[in-house]
Amino acid sequence: MSGTTAGLPVAELERLASFERLATDAARDLDDASAHEILQWAVQAFGDRFCVLSSMGDAVVASLAAKARPGIDVVFLDTGYHFAETIGMRDAVAAVYDVNVVSALPLLTVAEQDDAYGKDLFARDPDQCCAMRKVAPMEAALVNYDSWATGVRRDESSTRATTPVVQWDARRRKVKVNPIARWSREDVDTYIAENNILVSPLIDDGYLSIGCWPCTSKVAPGADPRSGRWVGHAKTECGINI
Repeated sequence: MSGTTAGLPVAELERLASFERLATDAARDLDDASAHEILQWAVQAFGDRFCVLSSMGDAVVASLAAKARPGIDVVFLDTGYHFAETIGMRDAVAAVYDVNVVSALPLLTVAEQDDAYGKDLFARDPDQCCAMRKVAPMEAALVNYDSWATGVRRDESSTRATTPVVQWDARRRKVKVNPIARWSREDVDTYIAENNILVSPLIDDGYLSIGCWPCTSKVAPGADPRSGRWVGHAKTECGINI
């Protein structure tokens, strides 16, 4: 089994090995399945140990997951640097859909981080800032789950082009589900229009991939949707999806 597992009890090693096999088989068997079928599989496999991780750019995956499991947990990483519109989306998703929104917070507030590491760490070392304000809170929240769903799509960037619909995350020892990995931007827009799905107003304003406000810019027409993230840095991912 891949990943660092030294020192784990035999029963836990066997459990993780079974999850890895489950993910490998599902990646093959569900590659042509619909998003709903993929989410149904995840709910059947993991029950209440399955959640959605949402950046609240839209409610596509949250709405899909709510149909597969009403009341499902939707984890939101409240970094302290979000646009006001993103916080508004979080509250709207909690009110409109049959989901339980769980806000995961960093260990330090923004003010405490500024005191400890210097003001505006995001400008000097965005990797460290993301590690503390996104990756660490996500991993702490995921302790309560064996599997989680994302909204990652293959057409978003070259780094996501081979994303499987189900995968084994060896570092976190969990099963990652990407139910709309095969969807195009047109597929997303169609689903949103046909189902009146909530969408952040920032999308219409040209922010096609939304993260923390200091590290998110508008995207030029026709450009890679993630080209507006960390402009000026050799960085394309915050770390939660790699």
